Amino acid sequence: MSDEPKNPVRAAILELTAAKGAGKTIMPEDAAKAVSPANFVRVLKDVRAEAIRLHKAGAIAIYRKGKPVEDPDTFKGVYRLGLPPG
Repeated sequence: MSDEPKNPVRAAILELTAAKGAGKTIMPEDAAKAVSPANFVRVLKDVRAEAIRLHKAGAIAIYRKGKPVEDPDTFKGVYRLGLPPG
């Protein structure tokens, strides 16, 4: 992937959600651990920020309680990442 060195968080999210396929989701921790297994907790805020950007671009969807979030800027709590519905 050409943008992997530039943004490993974006690459990890896109790669993992694509590998799961439609109807399946990943935990944000999965993407963070793919970037930095030893310090994944520090990467979690970057995963959330990148997930919001990707959600707005339509590349992935952020899910809460099994449904895509309405507003990626204001959702709270536990979330998962997956391919957009449809």
